[in-house]
Amino acid sequence: MEKGQWQQKGEGHRQRLRDKFLEQGIDGLTDSELIELLLTFGTPRLDCKQAAREALARFKTLPAVLDASPAELQQIKGIGPKNTLALRLIQGVARRYLRQRIVGRQYVHSSRAVADYLIHSMRGLEQEVLTVVFLDAAHAIIDSEVVAQGTITVNTVYPRELIKKALARNAAALIIAHNHPSGSLAPSRQDEELTRSLHLICSFMHINLLDHLIIGNGEKVYSFADQGIMAQIREDCRRILERSG
Repeated sequence: MEKGQWQQKGEGHRQRLRDKFLEQGIDGLTDSELIELLLTFGTPRLDCKQAAREALARFKTLPAVLDASPAELQQIKGIGPKNTLALRLIQGVARRYLRQRIVGRQYVHSSRAVADYLIHSMRGLEQEVLTVVFLDAAHAIIDSEVVAQGTITVNTVYPRELIKKALARNAAALIIAHNHPSGSLAPSRQDEELTRSLHLICSFMHINLLDHLIIGNGEKVYSFADQGIMAQIREDCRRILERSG
């Protein structure tokens, strides 16, 4: 096949993918086709089908492809800096969309949206990060921010800085979340100690720590509140405050 004919055939295939998306939406595309379509934004005149298939075969899932580093992606034949830009861009857009979507919503009615944002932003990270979601007195979400990176323990999180950030936003309540790069959702003793310490310090400032969420590598989230741990910590802190008062 001559070069011009090959390019014409490739363009026809890409157009069929675009038309399929416009007609059926994202559910009309397989994960491989979706990755292929994203790759074509970076190199519109090259065939990206094989590169998309190899990326999915290597990383196993669409989220893992989007979470992969540029260096990892560019190890696949047919994926270069321009293709990588397209994948990283869609990842960044999705993350910002999910983050902004939760602002202003009441947590009690949008806890799943918060979990979706945290899963997307924290899943697949190679090191632990601690994200704080700030809420007002009606538990409407004000903002969220990563406040610590590395090994998340009582000794590595600075409560004074966290409280300063909360007061600057006039937050009346907080939700903290951190990831387990190992993929495990089980809380460690250090996780419980951190939660207990932060809850006590927040209580002194009349800020309510509502929950501590652990993000693994899948779609599930471990909630201290759902497991009854927050209720026990809250009771323990109440007794400490009564004795100190």
